[in-house]
Amino acid sequence: MRILAIRGATTVNQNTKEEILLQTQILVEKIIKLNQIKEEDIISIIFTMTNDLDAAYPSEAIRENMKILNTPMLNFEEKYVKGSLDKCIRVLMHINSNKSKKDIIHVYLNEAKNLRTDLATRSEIE
Repeated sequence: MRILAIRGATTVNQNTKEEILLQTQILVEKIIKLNQIKEEDIISIIFTMTNDLDAAYPSEAIRENMKILNTPMLNFEEKYVKGSLDKCIRVLMHINSNKSKKDIIHVYLNEAKNLRTDLATRSEIE
């Protein structure tokens, strides 16, 4: 097995706990489904959020709603850059896999699709 990384991002319309948790859960569930990941193959998950989001930690959605409890997770504030996308949650998931890098499906949802237009059609497979 190899260690691979999967990227993804999404946006929320409002800085509320409910929306942050919902959109994070949708993003991570889609990454897991499209890449056919088993929970035991997830090594760690790193989340960042833009500085306009402070109502909840994205990892709460994974622990509380998805019941993934034995995976290390970290939450960080994304570096602010003028003109960058607002209300954005990003994820970097490390996994054990027999796949090659080219087989990994990175997932960008909502307004975050504009971050990686080269990947938009791959993440919309479902």
